[in-house]
Amino acid sequence: MLEKAQEWVKKALHHLEAEFSKLQLGRANPNLVEGVLVEQYGMTQPVKNCASVNILDNQTLSIQPWDRGLIHSIAKAITEAWLWLNPQTMADSVLIRIPALTEERRKETTKIAKRMSEDAKVGIRNMRQETLKDIKKGEENDELSEDDVKMYEKDLQKMVDDANKKIDEMTKKKEEDIMRV
Repeated sequence: MLEKAQEWVKKALHHLEAEFSKLQLGRANPNLVEGVLVEQYGMTQPVKNCASVNILDNQTLSIQPWDRGLIHSIAKAITEAWLWLNPQTMADSVLIRIPALTEERRKETTKIAKRMSEDAKVGIRNMRQETLKDIKKGEENDELSEDDVKMYEKDLQKMVDDANKKIDEMTKKKEEDIMRV
């Protein structure tokens, strides 16, 4: 029963880590744009499926589509993605200069990180509720004894507490990265 919950916790932590990597910190990072959806041949696909994203220097990303006809579609998709980035189209690529973060933007980004961590905690709580329902069903169906139920509940709570502690640590580290000038 707890294996499913453990897997859910791992996925929630991995998702939070992936979301944190997408936050703009004033440095070039391919994760900023790899997930942006681009219109291609009547379908939408992430940038990483139709172009290579490279770091030219600490402040510049270069996106080179495999089909040059997509240059303007990629630039438009990045502009419309509300990433506060200004793509510039070149002959065979799209360049993005990552602006330095202002103090106000750093505080705003910190709030976004806190919201992401709270969403992860909500996911963990939802997982706990679902697992507790499964445990109660097992007890009602006489598959689990009272001692087993108490042990599972205790182990589940420890898992939730550990996950929340890990989320808090990840959030604190990310906030420090964001506020570092």
